[in-house]
Formats: sequence, C-alpha cells, structure tokens
Amino acid sequence: MERRKALKNMGLALGYTVTTPTLLGLVQSCKNEPAMTWTPTFFTQDEAGALSKLVDIILPKTDTPSATEVKADVFIDRFANEVMEAQQQEFVKMSMGKFLDKALKDSGKTAIADLSPEDLEPVLAAALKISQEYSALLMDQVTTYNEAKAAGEAATLEDGASRHAFANNLRGLAIWGYKASEYVGEEVLAYLPVPGEYIACADAETLTQGKAWSL
Repeated sequence: MERRKALKNMGLALGYTVTTPTLLGLVQSCKNEPAMTWTPTFFTQDEAGALSKLVDIILPKTDTPSATEVKADVFIDRFANEVMEAQQQEFVKMSMGKFLDKALKDSGKTAIADLSPEDLEPVLAAALKISQEYSALLMDQVTTYNEAKAAGEAATLEDGASRHAFANNLRGLAIWGYKASEYVGEEVLAYLPVPGEYIACADAETLTQGKAWSL
C-alpha cells in the first residue's frame, strides 16, 4: 500500500495509554530539537544513530518527509524515557541489543556506530516478514517472558522473539511519532484547527477525503 494512504487510514492501535497533554508535550519537545543533531535521553548516542537509520528504513522520504525529517526518532527516545515504565524500558534495551547484535554479526562489523542502513535493513525485514501464526507464537513467548520478569522470576527469551518484538514495537512507535508530528498532522492527515460545523450523518470520504483526523 502506498505510504501516504496507509498513514491516513492507520489508527493508533498500540499497547500504550498516553494522555493528550503528555503526547503534546513530547511532540513539542521534539519540535524544539535542532534540525541536524539531537542528544538522546534514553538511548546511547550509538543506539540513537541506529534508531534514526531504522526509522528512515520504515518511513523513507517519498512524496512526504522521512521519519527523521519530522523527528520520529526523537519522539521515540523521549517516549521511552518519559512514558515507559521501568520494565518496558528494560525490555526495549534488551530487545534492541539482540537486534543490533544480529546486525553486527551478519555485517562482520564490531561497532554499532559503523552499522549502515544496508546492514540494518535485512535484519529488520527478517524480523518483520513472518507469518501471522509465527508472529503470534513469538509474541506469546514475549508475554510469558514479561510476566515472569514482573513476578521477579528468572526468565529468558529466544533471540528471534526479542528481535521481532523490537522491530514490531519500533515500527508502531515510528508511525505514531510520524503521525504526531506537526507536518504530518497538518499536511497529510485531516486537520481542522478550529472546530466547525457538526455533521452527524456523513461518511469519512465526504468529510475528510478518507483521511484520519490529526491529533
């Protein structure tokens, strides 16, 4: 599906509950970051560099800006630091580590900073391009792992399940951060800064040309 159309129709079906003021505060903090460089608050500098490359693989520049151009990577970093609970943060770090370890092993490189988009893309594709049945099996493993950790029990998780969970979460957060950005909110999604007439019985195609509403 063409990316612009997918963004218009995609809802925020992520497993996080965030109040609107919190989300708007995160978006504003991202907006205030310098255009070319930013300092991560949750990820290390090397991890943040890999994150930026990954979100641009997921949402590259086409007829709309890339993910990093609207600072979706900054949004993810702020979200992880300010919204996620400690156990979620620990899981993100662990699963990202498994993902980057695979990219390093496959590329023959030793430093995360040296990983290129060409090194990261095959690992991302392998983690995401699996059947729904296998994805459900892996996510069951993730649930079991997280429940054990929450109970204070020793737990291990297969590397493949860790990579899939990281890639899946990253994709969802990248799309969320993209949709929450000022540009996408005003230029790609249906945007009405001042509420107008209430029309109770009309289809979305008529009202917004099929677009989802901006935040």
